[in-house]
Amino acid sequence: MRVVETEVLIIGSGPAGLQAAIHAARKKVRVTVVGKVHRSSAYRAHVENYCCIPHVSGAELIEQGRKQAEKAGAEFIDEDVLNIERAGDRFVVLTEGGMTIHARAIVLAMGVSRNRLGVPGEKEFLGKGVSYCVECDAGFFRDKVVAVVGCESAAVAGSLTLTFYARDVFLICPDQLNVSPELASRLKDSAVHVLENSAVKEIVGDDKGVTAVRLRDGREIAVNGVFIELGAKGAIELAMNLGVELDPETMQFVVTNKKQETNIPGVYAAGDICGPPWQIAKAVGEGCVAGIEAAEYVKRNRSGEKQTID
Repeated sequence: MRVVETEVLIIGSGPAGLQAAIHAARKKVRVTVVGKVHRSSAYRAHVENYCCIPHVSGAELIEQGRKQAEKAGAEFIDEDVLNIERAGDRFVVLTEGGMTIHARAIVLAMGVSRNRLGVPGEKEFLGKGVSYCVECDAGFFRDKVVAVVGCESAAVAGSLTLTFYARDVFLICPDQLNVSPELASRLKDSAVHVLENSAVKEIVGDDKGVTAVRLRDGREIAVNGVFIELGAKGAIELAMNLGVELDPETMQFVVTNKKQETNIPGVYAAGDICGPPWQIAKAVGEGCVAGIEAAEYVKRNRSGEKQTID
């Protein structure tokens, strides 16, 4: 069993984790990033609203960020984390490959796992018409026809947002709508076509992308895009093992202060795991703060150890 010793361990290699790695490594502490690059929701995105960079693919942005982090001195382990525990003043992390990593500080930047429909075409057309983020991708569907799948506030709010971009918006709700009266009223007064008690059977497309959704009742609706807004399940199991505080209303996101500190000393969080909005700009900003603060935490502990020895 391989054992890796590091100082700042960053879990997640998306924009938040990479920015944390760049800033922590520049503080001259040992930094290790663990996670699979292609798991980042930004990896397959098309980015047009990131300041100073008008158009770039998510994959290109991620790859450049990794190179920057490596140049700054960060090391990468392309594995998933299975468990985190605290042992004295260290954190002990177990990866899927059986590796054990010891760290003084941890930055949680693993994002959230979007709930999926699990229907044919969903995976195949991800990034080619299938999206899990209206805020991120609405701009790509100007004057087109789109469908939103879901029954709760995220789906309804997303549908209303899309009316400012798309030519037609269909809200496909597998059950009955479950939203506040205020949101229901806004939906009723909107141009959204609401299909309650309708379930998607398949997402259809061709080489260019999504062309339609097929419903279980046999209907087929021609669309250019499908937004799946079934809510988001935070990647919080690892955080819960450490006793990290979660948002009391949703229990899906990690609570942090302005320094990106959690309630557990030495544990920081950044990016989607801290909650919406799901934007690269937010993730990068939080990652910057988390990386700097984690490095400073490590340096303070170093000083304390030296004083004790002397």
